[in-house]
Amino acid sequence: MIYNILEVANSHGGNFDYLLSLIEEFSEYKGYGMKFQPLHPDMLSTEDYEGYPIYKELMFTPEQWEKILSKANETKEIWLDLFDLYGVEVFVKNRDVVKGIKFQSSVLYNDVLLNELSKHKLKNINLVINVSGYEIEQIQERINSLNERLEPKEILLEVGFQAYPTSLLDSGFVKIQTLKNIFPNRIVFADHAAGESEDSIWLPVVAALNGADVIEKHIKHSSLETKYDHFSAIDIDRYRKFTANLENYLDLKNRPFINEKEKEYLRNSIQVPICKSGLEAGQLINTSTDLDFKRSGKPGLNALQIKELVESFHILAVPKKAGDTFLKEDFKKATIAIIIACRLKSARLPKKALQKIGNLPSVQKCIKSCLNISSINHVILATSTLEEDAELKDHTYRSDVIFHKGDPDDVIQRYLDIADKLHIDVIIRVTADSPFTSQEFADYLLHEHFNSGADYTAAVKSALGADVEVINTQALHKVKNHFKRADYSEYMTWYFQNNPEHFKLHITNLPEEWVRDYRLTLDYPEDLELFNKIDAELSKEDPEYGTKEVIALLDRTDLSKINQHITQRYVVDKELIDTLNEVTKIK
Repeated sequence: MIYNILEVANSHGGNFDYLLSLIEEFSEYKGYGMKFQPLHPDMLSTEDYEGYPIYKELMFTPEQWEKILSKANETKEIWLDLFDLYGVEVFVKNRDVVKGIKFQSSVLYNDVLLNELSKHKLKNINLVINVSGYEIEQIQERINSLNERLEPKEILLEVGFQAYPTSLLDSGFVKIQTLKNIFPNRIVFADHAAGESEDSIWLPVVAALNGADVIEKHIKHSSLETKYDHFSAIDIDRYRKFTANLENYLDLKNRPFINEKEKEYLRNSIQVPICKSGLEAGQLINTSTDLDFKRSGKPGLNALQIKELVESFHILAVPKKAGDTFLKEDFKKATIAIIIACRLKSARLPKKALQKIGNLPSVQKCIKSCLNISSINHVILATSTLEEDAELKDHTYRSDVIFHKGDPDDVIQRYLDIADKLHIDVIIRVTADSPFTSQEFADYLLHEHFNSGADYTAAVKSALGADVEVINTQALHKVKNHFKRADYSEYMTWYFQNNPEHFKLHITNLPEEWVRDYRLTLDYPEDLELFNKIDAELSKEDPEYGTKEVIALLDRTDLSKINQHITQRYVVDKELIDTLNEVTKIK
């Protein structure tokens, strides 16, 4: 809230009736401050000073001042500009009606005045000090000294000086923010622009918007002759314009960040996201590539609303054709499941899924790791319908883990059978030979998957056996539309990464601190040896250790050398690689 002080100064020219009439003319501004300058020519200057005759003309008696201040106090708070001991006398006699006093910069070191005033501690009186011409260090010194000597209720710092009139460039405007940044004191802006100029009614408004707390404005009578101090003074009509401008423009600072008209403008003109080229139910949306932006006559979600749905793991519940807008009911919360593929047919390490790591079979340790992954609706152990795999039913680790039997060789079909039964939308693919599946990697890739709007997401590089793949069920159905049987889908990765023109692939980098060349997949006796040494070391301090702790252990020891010589067949077997490239390619 801006506080206004009407500066009478010497516009009265010593005319008592002029001053009373001026007070009456501005009586509509109730609660404003009004400032007067009681002075005595013999105390203010010597007789040889050029202004001495004018000071004699301007002087009012103590009795007149009592009447003036009493009249003004009917509608105003009284402020006094003190220059000399006579001003102090007027202040003391009328203290009960005085709100505050002011020192111009020229009297800040007047020890005669200050010593006299110090006998009458200000206590409940505010003090304005004009700091024109003073450096920051001098201002701080004066604040400290005046606080100690006079004990005012508050010290306000005033910028602006009278140059009869003062040019815009010399107004002191630049000091407002500087002083506010350095001092906790309220700032007064004393405007002295030419009274007839537009600056006189706009500069103080700009000052208020720039942080001034108090505006001091020279005034004059609208019809009586103003003999002195008329250079920067304005009459009642121009003061009304100033206060109207001030009120209107300050109100701008109190407006809401977004107003109703602004909301209406945006509603009527915003380019809404529309479907670019058609999307199927079950797909994720990539807000960069799947959307176009146009003004549309149809209602629809905006880009931020769609982004929020995507980030909270929503997928399309209905198909959308090109040009369609998107409504909230077009989306549904994705059902997300971890499906762990597991068989007991391993030749290199027989029944490796049942080999113990510590006190848990490998498959159960894998399931335990997966249960820590966030935002999951189901964890499923998916094996074959063959009798040789039947005993896996006893190794789900927890009763809420679903046991599923499906096609022995077509792993994609095995996945789809349970996914369709449970209405799963997004699958986190894990193999049971990954006992150290990383919760952090999985959570990271799941968010990457949704934010990219991908069909398939995987890491560029990570410790083998710690990462996962994220796949849309809709994309798995698309694979099956091209392959009646996917008998090589033990290598499911190939069906996606070998067909980038058919799927939205997101092969992303993991954070650098997670990327290692360690081998954490179970396929050989050396792998089992390493895993048991890891478990023996880490479980001593924390039986619930995770992948981060495993990596940290391998970083600080030589344990990784146990199996570092082993390579994956699909990486080095050229015949297998050529076969996979051929049989997984969509033609």
